[in-house]
Amino acid sequence: MRGFILTAALVAAVPDAVRAEPAERDRFDTVVLDPGHGGEDEGARGLGGVLEKDLVLDVTRRLAARLRARKLNVVMTRIDDRTVPLEARTSLANDARGDLFVSIHANAHRSKQPRGIETFFASLEATDEEARKLADLENSAFGEAPPAARGDPLVALLGDLIATEHLVESQHFARLAQTELAGTAGTSRGVKQAPFVVLMGVQMPASLVEIGFISNPQDARSLGKDSRRNALADALARAVIEYGRRYDAKRGIETPRGGEAGGGR
Repeated sequence: MRGFILTAALVAAVPDAVRAEPAERDRFDTVVLDPGHGGEDEGARGLGGVLEKDLVLDVTRRLAARLRARKLNVVMTRIDDRTVPLEARTSLANDARGDLFVSIHANAHRSKQPRGIETFFASLEATDEEARKLADLENSAFGEAPPAARGDPLVALLGDLIATEHLVESQHFARLAQTELAGTAGTSRGVKQAPFVVLMGVQMPASLVEIGFISNPQDARSLGKDSRRNALADALARAVIEYGRRYDAKRGIETPRGGEAGGGR
């Protein structure tokens, strides 16, 4: 009996947006792109003075142009160099009723040796200690900790329910993105999981992509080139479009898209 009461109380506490089952799912048509950092929050500072906030905004703009050319609705959490709080990013994404959330970042390390691309989906448990430290670093930009670390078991449970609802789809997109990005001649560090609060706050499948280490000489030199930034945007666009095609196919919806994934600015 106590178990029934507890379950009922928790169900009542879960927001309608989490537990509601819509009668019919819409086609895949809205992507939320989140360029990391911005404004006073510079993110990582790389070799040659490159700033993470500037690099990821540029790559995100290129990706947005490619997706819009394929007739997708694209919402960006920032379009210029400004500080955007965590709650504003997640509210914007949820209000847009996005079908997919992609947060774009660049990595850095105290050693110049690490390099390559890695893609994350949200989990309260990190793949390894490095993934946990990276999540802690990114979360600190918002002054936030993952739900379990805030000491409120109900908040932790609700955050976990939101993440779990889309966990499989988030993993699915992360694998697609990592496969496409690895095909651009970048070093692949694989798909991982970590407690990124920006991913936990959105009510849709969500992934975070680290497009390279700006602390590594080879990665930093490559990321400074238009050709590399275009290749990254092309690869992510292909992943989004393929994810959308599979998303619609599961619902019996054909999704003709005009144009190619690459080549836009």
